[in-house]
Amino acid sequence: MKTIASLKQDMEFNRSLSSLIEVLKNIAVSQYRSLEQKIKLYKDFLLVVEEFFELLDIENLNHPFLKPINNTQLILAITSDTGLLGGLNMQVINLALLESEKGSAKLVIVGEKGKYYAQDLGVVFTFFKGIEEESRFAQALQMRDYLLKRFLEEKMGYLKVIYPKPVSFTVQKVEIESFLPFSVPQKEQVKTEVILESHPYRIVEYLVYLWFGQKLYEIFSLSKLAEYAARFVHLEESTQKLKEQDLKLRLEYFKLRHELIDRNMRELFSARLIYYR
Repeated sequence: MKTIASLKQDMEFNRSLSSLIEVLKNIAVSQYRSLEQKIKLYKDFLLVVEEFFELLDIENLNHPFLKPINNTQLILAITSDTGLLGGLNMQVINLALLESEKGSAKLVIVGEKGKYYAQDLGVVFTFFKGIEEESRFAQALQMRDYLLKRFLEEKMGYLKVIYPKPVSFTVQKVEIESFLPFSVPQKEQVKTEVILESHPYRIVEYLVYLWFGQKLYEIFSLSKLAEYAARFVHLEESTQKLKEQDLKLRLEYFKLRHELIDRNMRELFSARLIYYR
């Protein structure tokens, strides 16, 4: 049974831990708001790329970026380098492993946490360090170059990215997006005479190269945003658990204190009766 001194020590520890968690929560909120203001999603960029594809005879163009040559998959799973995200990183890895079971797949993991989870499961993968807010654009371009080069060299059929996406500040969802083969929306073809200085094969590669780099940059930004939001949610849950634990400690403390006071009063009363006899 705990003593009054140990209970007071536990309550003091909870108060200190609660103060630390509040600081971490404020930091997460500040980081989220700051990054949210910096993020720009260029939604018109894909439309411009599609307009260029409309000028090409892609139906008669056999390019691995447009038509899968086999069922092999290259899967990119984006996790974080730090913890306190609840089970978000594990959800990303679990979905990546589930997707890889659909056929032959090569796994690429971004983030230390994803690496540790995959190692524990005995999964073979290629590792890259986690996303850093200030260098996320350079990291996105580096990842684009690596993935597209590997996709072509190893003659892969599909390229998919799995990442956490912030639905709102308090809700995050793990998304899976298929990027290759590039899907061109079916539109009514307008016959236009175009003079192509480069071969359509190379034009397709360049268009996908530009488009995929921008999409990865957006995904890296959203993943980092989801990380900050998930950290706040996890810390808020920890705060509520600490409050519940603190309430139990206080009840136990006051109960033990009252029992001690009652015992002392009984002992004092008994001593006085013996003295006056």
